[in-house]
Amino acid sequence: MDVKRDITIYDIAKVLNLSPATVSRGLKNHPAINIKTRKRITDMAKEMGYRSNNFASNLRRQKTNTIGIIVHELKSQFISSVLAGIEKITADAGYDLIIGHSSETYKKEAANAHNLFHKRVDGLIASLAFDTKDLDHFTPFIEKRIPIVFFDRVEGVPYGTKIIIDNIKAGYEATAHLAKQGCRRIAHLTANLGRNVYAGRFKGYQQALAEHGLTFNTQHLLVTDLSETAALHAVKEILAMDPRPDGIFITNDFCAAVFMQALKEAGCRIPEDMAIVGFNNDVISKIINPKLTTINYPGEEMGEQAALSLLDQMAGHSSARTTDTIIIKSELIVRESSVKNPIVG
Repeated sequence: MDVKRDITIYDIAKVLNLSPATVSRGLKNHPAINIKTRKRITDMAKEMGYRSNNFASNLRRQKTNTIGIIVHELKSQFISSVLAGIEKITADAGYDLIIGHSSETYKKEAANAHNLFHKRVDGLIASLAFDTKDLDHFTPFIEKRIPIVFFDRVEGVPYGTKIIIDNIKAGYEATAHLAKQGCRRIAHLTANLGRNVYAGRFKGYQQALAEHGLTFNTQHLLVTDLSETAALHAVKEILAMDPRPDGIFITNDFCAAVFMQALKEAGCRIPEDMAIVGFNNDVISKIINPKLTTINYPGEEMGEQAALSLLDQMAGHSSARTTDTIIIKSELIVRESSVKNPIVG
């Protein structure tokens, strides 16, 4: 079957016996073309099925009106909310999004960066994979002065705006809350401590233990990928400990929900036998029984800030600094999973 070719301004010009330049101006509603001629041009364009080639036009102006995004997963409610925040801002500004998914691997992240660079995106927003160590794959963007904004998972490189929360403070508040509830053996279920988010939360956890006179026990630190399988395995490890932890801070709500369910099935009472705090304030934290105490991580606000910062940089605003770190506020939300003593906050 023959593929029907695209209609061009030259085809319209030939039918109307006008110059291509006149057709082009008419399609752009240029005031130099009288209203009657403009209507003839737009009517014929519609009749012939003409589609404007904005991509080619933008390339001539060295601009594609596209923004690249690299995320480490797509199943996360947090990532979905970040993307919603980005889209809210960029759609109003007339930009399209091209999303790359690294599946938590450096190799795929680097391939996504390479692909987005060659698609000539005008800017890039990225959150790093679990095992990303060097950021060489972003070098072409830096060399071409294409703005980059990193969010959530970032590295201390001398370029790119970083949008984060205070992970040390969040980890401290989660753990201090458990200590104030009377927990004395507080475990920590987290992910790769090479990533800033988990390293910060772990540091806050350690600070809270120290300030409440509790000793850090290396056995109580479980580093996993925060998957369903990891949560189930962690329950077995926790139940095998003697004495068992009486509180646990888990850096992901989904993982915490799976952990809670398995713990209940093993006969443990929550929070009486073990108080639990999660992280992210995902919808599941309000559905699980008992409802999960968690850290509210405002993903949509983070996405909006990332998009606004990138747009400022792409517009060349003098106030847009490319090495800023913007900290989004997080907060502890107390629910039934951790409250052993309702009087104590």
